[in-house]
Amino acid sequence: MQTGSDPLDLDLQLDYLPRLPRDRQVPIGCIGAGFIMSDCHLPAYRQSGLNPVAITSRSPGKAAEVARRFNLRHYASCRQMLDDGQIQVVDIAVPPDVQLDVVREIVGQPGPVRAILAQKPLGINYSQAREIVDLCRQAGILLAVNQNMRYDQSVRACRDLLRRGYLGQPVLATIDMRAIPHWMPWQQRQGWVTLRIMSIHHLDTFRFWLGDPERVFASVRPDPRTGRQFAHEDGICLYILEYADGARASAWDDVWTGPAREGAAGDLGIRWRVEGTEGLARGTIGWPSYPARTPSTLDFSTLRRPGYWFQPRWNEVWFPDAFAGPMAELLCGLEDGASPELSGDDNLRTMALVDACYLAAREHRAVELSEITGSA
Repeated sequence: MQTGSDPLDLDLQLDYLPRLPRDRQVPIGCIGAGFIMSDCHLPAYRQSGLNPVAITSRSPGKAAEVARRFNLRHYASCRQMLDDGQIQVVDIAVPPDVQLDVVREIVGQPGPVRAILAQKPLGINYSQAREIVDLCRQAGILLAVNQNMRYDQSVRACRDLLRRGYLGQPVLATIDMRAIPHWMPWQQRQGWVTLRIMSIHHLDTFRFWLGDPERVFASVRPDPRTGRQFAHEDGICLYILEYADGARASAWDDVWTGPAREGAAGDLGIRWRVEGTEGLARGTIGWPSYPARTPSTLDFSTLRRPGYWFQPRWNEVWFPDAFAGPMAELLCGLEDGASPELSGDDNLRTMALVDACYLAAREHRAVELSEITGSA
């Protein structure tokens, strides 16, 4: 990490990288052979010395190809892979509308599986996510959810600034996304575009920085471009989170961004900002430049050094480097006998926040999180 000069000797060795387990040889079995597995999970695991050993997929040809690329054993089915008897951790990368069935198959089969890393969104809604969490708990299987934006280097570094008190009491956090993602075919089955696919990252990041809000306001409209392909409601999404301590968070998740793909000049990017009573942090997310390796950035100022901008930098990037973080955290949880920060129980509150945004937009009102979770 490059820190530059430090006029006040502030500690700029920010906690922006994942903690790795002591034992990196725990055998991991992978379910799914699409982009997220082949281009994100597996390269990041290999780079961090983790130990994926096997793979299966509904597309046997893809599984075989990815197996050759990463020197894995490949199996025709999940059952065959688990019957091998060696897999202790299962990494699931399948569409959300089939994830529950995959979890049921894993927990229903005797064997040495001790932990599961599931994809976000954890099912198609809060209720289904709750069922997945309950199934894993009943089976004694540790569950973590791949909310990988928490391991984007700038997001994690900002969390460390907040923890150290460099920014003081949080006042306002914002994320402004202007990007055109690559949509997956399964999204059309659900009629989803942004809230469960992109906004879920930002809602979870706000929770990571500020904790759980009390309520949310949301407004959505279809994306004109994607609307020509399939019907949906949540193309362009605007939402505001209200916190009991007075903090506010807001995001503009715009996957239209104007007719950039149709030939107009574009202005793509993701910018974020956190204002506190004693400092200000601002940053960019490098992901929209993928596959170019563009690190996210962080600048911050603090009353501990008036008038000065600190600009720590690093070489790591979100896609794919940060994808080692959730799996490493899960393996550390196994070693420590502790619940991972990205646990299924924690992720239920992110899922509830997404459901609350849908409800708030449809009913044009503020929605309390307790309306989704059922808790007071």
